[in-house]
Amino acid sequence: MGAGAPHGWNSALRGGYLPVVETTPSQHPETTPADETRQPRLIADGTARQLDPRSVPAARFVAWIVTAGAAVTLGVAAVVTWVAADLGVTVGALMALGWTIIVGGLTWWLQTWPAIWYRHASYVVNPEGLEIRRGVLFRKVISVPRSRVQHTDVTQGPIDRRFGLGTLDIYTAGTDHAKVDLPGLDHDLAFRIRDHLLPLEASDAV
Repeated sequence: MGAGAPHGWNSALRGGYLPVVETTPSQHPETTPADETRQPRLIADGTARQLDPRSVPAARFVAWIVTAGAAVTLGVAAVVTWVAADLGVTVGALMALGWTIIVGGLTWWLQTWPAIWYRHASYVVNPEGLEIRRGVLFRKVISVPRSRVQHTDVTQGPIDRRFGLGTLDIYTAGTDHAKVDLPGLDHDLAFRIRDHLLPLEASDAV
């Protein structure tokens, strides 16, 4: 924040607030005094939100790494088999065609799937906790009550760091999901949700 940022603004962000742009009555004549003094909107407002859009190129970046590894592995295996068994030019050509089809199909699928998965993933933060919705063919809704959260972590691998993302890991007690993860979040936003899900005693002490 710059020197002109209002006092306590950073703490408000860390406490789970979304900044709002204040307007003057001259910009909106219909604004009432109560509207002018409204507080920043809480992130725990029960609104369904999608993951960060950067999660799609991040997943595709991982897909390129996986595809390259699979292509090299299959290519080496095919060449070694062809040479060791002396299968001939025709069989070698068929093996090359098969390699092209497999690698091409894998590349297409791994580059297409992240956008499909992204469209079907969302989450809701409310005063009671967190609800995660995901799944393309089979939908899954995971509810994480705030009262059952034991502790939370925010993890960030090298690829997440490259794209400014983080994964929220939630550990719960007394539920079928002992650990729930929510990847594809903006790194700072993951911390804000984590702070909201902290046990009520810890949150009140902050």
